Amino acid sequence: MPKMTLAIHEETFCIHSLDPNKSIPEKVFAQDIYFIGKTKDEISIVTPECLSINSQDSEPDWRCLEVIGPLGFSMTGLLSKVSGILAKEEISILAISTFETDYILVKSHDFKHTLSSLKKTTITLLMHKPSLIMKKTPYSQHLNNPVMNH
Repeated sequence: MPKMTLAIHEETFCIHSLDPNKSIPEKVFAQDIYFIGKTKDEISIVTPECLSINSQDSEPDWRCLEVIGPLGFSMTGLLSKVSGILAKEEISILAISTFETDYILVKSHDFKHTLSSLKKTTITLLMHKPSLIMKKTPYSQHLNNPVMNH
């Protein structure tokens, strides 16, 4: 398995639940980062916590770790590695996968414990730099990037 690097997002996130027949608020689409899932029973939206939307229910105060990608579909075990480490520490996660990478959300009250647990492994933790991620440039090539582990 290749060495894994996780970027720490500074902002907190909120998970919203909407009726499946509701429209997704337009202001969601103006965010730099958001995730939407829809089933016959609900629409789930994850947004930065600073965005207020009218939802049936919400769960605020989540922190986000991003697996630095892009990841190929043939890469296996990355999410399992992180979730296994955190499960042993009894830390719940919300995992979100996109075409190019994975995101792991943990409650803010568990975040310090999460970071200390991951630092004990071969996983590298970095502060999130949006401009670098958007360019899909590997963090390891940037000397100015603060490395938090290894």
